[in-house]
Amino acid sequence: MPYHPLITFIVAQGVPLQTVTLLLMLPIIATLVAFFRQVIGIKAFGIYTPSLITFALIAFDPNGIKYGIAIFVSVILVGMISRLALKHSRLLYLPRVAITLSIVSLSILGILVLGGHQQRTGLASISIFPLLIMITLTEKFVATQIEKGSRVAFILAIETLIISVIGYYLVSWNALETLLLNFPWIVLVTFLINFSLGKWTGLRVTEYFRFRKILRHL
Repeated sequence: MPYHPLITFIVAQGVPLQTVTLLLMLPIIATLVAFFRQVIGIKAFGIYTPSLITFALIAFDPNGIKYGIAIFVSVILVGMISRLALKHSRLLYLPRVAITLSIVSLSILGILVLGGHQQRTGLASISIFPLLIMITLTEKFVATQIEKGSRVAFILAIETLIISVIGYYLVSWNALETLLLNFPWIVLVTFLINFSLGKWTGLRVTEYFRFRKILRHL
C-alpha cells in the first residue's frame, strides 16, 4: 500500500513502519490525555503514565487487551496491599519502594506461571516490555499513596486505566493509522488543539456534576 512520500522515505532509511506509526500516534495520545484533564476533569497519573500504559496495552496484542487490564489491576492491588503491609515499618522511601517493586515483580511472575499452568498461553507468553511498564507503575502509585492517601491513589489508577483503554482503541483504529501514514502533517493539528486546551478557562465536565446544586441557582 502506497504511503505519503515522507513516510516512504523514512521507512526506506530502515525505520520500521510500526515505529513510525507509534511515534506519530504519541502526540495524539498525549493530546487525548490533556483533553481528558482540562475538559473532562479526569486527572490520572499525569500525562506520561497514561501514554505509556496505552502503548503497553498495544504491546500485549495479539494476546488481547484483557491480559493487559488484568496485569494492570494486579499491579495496583499488590502495590496497595504491599504499601499497607509496610505502612508501620518506618522505612525510608526508596527502600520501601524497592521492596514493593520486588513484591509486585514476584507476584506478576507467579501470575505468569499460573497462566501457563492453566494453559493460558497468551498470558504466559507476554513479552517483558509491557510487563516492565506495568510494574514500574508501582512507584508512581506508592508515591501518590504516601502523598495523598490510598483512596486518591486508587481513583487516579482507575482514571489512568480508563484513559489508557480509550487510547488503546484509538491507536488500534485502522482508519486513523491509514490517515496518519497518508497525511502525517495532521499530527501538527495536535499543537493547535493543545494551545487551545492551554487557554481553557471553562468548567470541566466533572465540575458541572460537582457543583450542579450551585449552578441551578445561578
